[in-house]
Amino acid sequence: MDKFQLEQKIVEMIKTVYDPEIPVNIYDLGLIYRIEVKDDSSVEIDMTLTAPNCPAAEFMMEDVRQKVEGIEGIGNVALNLVFEPEWSQDLMTEEAKLELGFL
Repeated sequence: MDKFQLEQKIVEMIKTVYDPEIPVNIYDLGLIYRIEVKDDSSVEIDMTLTAPNCPAAEFMMEDVRQKVEGIEGIGNVALNLVFEPEWSQDLMTEEAKLELGFL
């Protein structure tokens, strides 16, 4: 798989991760800020939380890590928890906004 295909597979896997309190996957919620597949097939992901004190933070991060590491062809996964820029509802996809009744 090339980098683009790996990135698509990563997005597909991340879309199976949900915040236990919100019925929308974390990708569509806009919690994934960056996915970078390196030449050596290692991956760097920047993600945030809907709130800095989110009680499900560890669970969601470990779920992302396990699912991405389980993709064939992926090397090391570096998962960075970032809070800049601050998450807002504007980062959600139209589908997520519709699902949550914001549209």
